[in-house]
Amino acid sequence: MGISASVACAVHCAVLPLLGSSLPIFGISIINNSSFEFFMILLAFAIGSLALIHGYRKHHRNLMPIFLFSAGMLLLFAKQIWHERQFLILPFAVIVIVAGHLHNFRLSRVAGAGTKKPKITSYKLFPISKT
Repeated sequence: MGISASVACAVHCAVLPLLGSSLPIFGISIINNSSFEFFMILLAFAIGSLALIHGYRKHHRNLMPIFLFSAGMLLLFAKQIWHERQFLILPFAVIVIVAGHLHNFRLSRVAGAGTKKPKITSYKLFPISKT
């Protein structure tokens, strides 16, 4: 299994740059292509949602990571709509998306990610240490 994954990774790393650089030869441009960007945002939303829904169902039963992630994805859509302000919107979108995934990770760890039944435990999103 590990050898198969390594071979697949090597093929991916060798072929993807060649494929990406040859797209303009076939008349396909993905740079500044709004349709492609919307598609990638939707794909990222689908994959990210699956990860967060898994954490919600199996580990912690807390909707905050999903709300944070969804808010970040809405900011990504806003970046596409108000393209002239994308450099103002994009950092906030990324921060909120990462915060959603980090919150999901921490909640899953607190709840005991290896257990079948979720243990609901208190956890702060932004812990402040008293030293």
